[in-house]
Amino acid sequence: QTQLVESGGGLVQAGGSLRLSCAASGILVNAAIMGWYRQAPGAQRELVANMLTAGDSYYADSVKGRFTISRDDAKNTVYLQMTALKPGDTAVYFCSARTLFRDVWGQGTQVTVSS
Repeated sequence: QTQLVESGGGLVQAGGSLRLSCAASGILVNAAIMGWYRQAPGAQRELVANMLTAGDSYYADSVKGRFTISRDDAKNTVYLQMTALKPGDTAVYFCSARTLFRDVWGQGTQVTVSS
């Protein structure tokens, strides 16, 4: 069974940090384009960061310099380190895995940043 399970969300004050984890099963994180998306209330889901199979990463302008995506192949897990958090980062964060044949999504984890 293919599954992505996010964890690490929570409530944090502005300026604080969180690290989100995405544990994968049934799919190898180094054989897929792994992405972190977020969706705020009333807004569309947006790409935050992704990592290609070769390790190249992309970041949305709004998070560049503050967020870092990384991958632990041994643990088959992808991370999103978030620093200097702002209230505008409040959203449900989703992990995704994309291959030629399928897109897989996690259930999401809530991140709330208080001012």
